[in-house]
Amino acid sequence: MDTIIFVGLDVHKKTIAVATVEGRASADVRFFGTIANTPEAIRSMLRKLGKGGQQLHLAYEAGPLGYNLYRLSTGLGHRCDVVAPSLIPCKAGDKIKTDRRDAMMLAQLLRGGQLTEVWVPDEAHEAMRDLVRMRAQAMKDLRKTRQQLHSFLLRHGRVFAGNHWTKAHRRWLGELKFVHPAQHLVMEELMARIERAEELCDRLKRAIVELVPQWTLAPVVAAVQALRGVSILVAATVVAEVGNFSRFESPRQLMAYLGLNPSEHPSGATIKRGSITKTGNSLARTCLVEAAWTYRHPARVTQIIRERLKGLPEPIRAIAWKAQVRLSGRYRKLTAAGKSASKAIVAVARELVGFIWAIARLVEPKAAVMDEPKAA
Repeated sequence: MDTIIFVGLDVHKKTIAVATVEGRASADVRFFGTIANTPEAIRSMLRKLGKGGQQLHLAYEAGPLGYNLYRLSTGLGHRCDVVAPSLIPCKAGDKIKTDRRDAMMLAQLLRGGQLTEVWVPDEAHEAMRDLVRMRAQAMKDLRKTRQQLHSFLLRHGRVFAGNHWTKAHRRWLGELKFVHPAQHLVMEELMARIERAEELCDRLKRAIVELVPQWTLAPVVAAVQALRGVSILVAATVVAEVGNFSRFESPRQLMAYLGLNPSEHPSGATIKRGSITKTGNSLARTCLVEAAWTYRHPARVTQIIRERLKGLPEPIRAIAWKAQVRLSGRYRKLTAAGKSASKAIVAVARELVGFIWAIARLVEPKAAVMDEPKAA
C-alpha cells in the first residue's frame, strides 16, 4: 500500500485539477495543481507522479468528456477508475464546491475504497452505443416535429378523422389549403422537416442493421431476438446500453440498473412499495416497455419469430418460449386482478429483463473478451 499513490482528478473541458494522497493511513491529501486537459499535459503529469516506480491509481467522475482520459492512463500502465457521480459520498452541510476541493475529496475517497466504479465500454461498443442513441434522438425529434404540425393544424381547426401518418392522412395533408400565404409556408416547412427527420431515422436504422453483424456482441443481439417483441433495433439498443451482462450477478441487479424495480418506503414493520424507481438507463427501459406490449396477446410462435429462431441453440429457444407463456399469462393475471394495462406492462417488462439476462449469459463467445468491472 505504501507504494501506491491515489490520484483524484476533477476533469473539465480545458483543465484538470489534480490531487494526490499516499496509501499510508496517516498521509495527508496534497493538491498537485491544475493542468491543461491535453494528452501531452496528462502524460507529463503521470510521469512526474510515477517517478521512482510509484504505482498510480487514478479516479475521475463519469461525465460528458467520455473515456479518453481512462484509455490514455490505462494505456500507459496505470489503473484508472471512472466513478459514478451520484454514488459519491458527500456531507449534507458541505456547500463549498471548488475544483481543488473536488479533486482532493476524490483522492481521499479513492484511498478509502468509497467510490463506485462504472463499466467502461471499449471503443467499438461505444461507437455502437452512440449510433443507437443517435437514432433514439432522431426518433424523438421526429415525434416533436409531428406534434408541432398537429398543434399548428389544431389551432386552425384542421382535424383528421382517422389514424395519423397513414397514406390517407398524408394525402389529406397534401390537399390542405389556407387563406394566408404565410400559413402555407409554415405548413410546407413543417412537412419538409418531417420528411428530413424520417429519412434520417431510416438511414440510422439501416446503419444499425448493417453494422450489428460486425459487432463483437452480435451473437448476444441475435440470441435476444428470440424473445417476442425484441426486434433487432430493440436488441441492439438494450445490448448497447447494458454492455456486458456478466457484470450483473442476478436478474434483480439488472432490473435495478434499468430502473424497473419498485421503490420502497419501509418504516418499522411496514413496507410501502411505490412506482418504479426510473433511476437507471432510460433508453433501454423505454425499449423494454415498448417490447412488453406484445405480450398482451396469447403465446404463439409467429413467422417473424420463427425466422429469428433459425440457427439458435435449443436452450435459447426454450427460454424464449417459456418467456412467452409466462409473460402473456402474467399480463392476463394482472389485468384480471384490476391492475391497469400500463402497470401490468411495466411488470411484464421487468420480468422480460430476467429472460434477456438468462439468454445473454448463455451467449458468451465474443462478449467474454470484454472487461468485467463492477455494476453501477
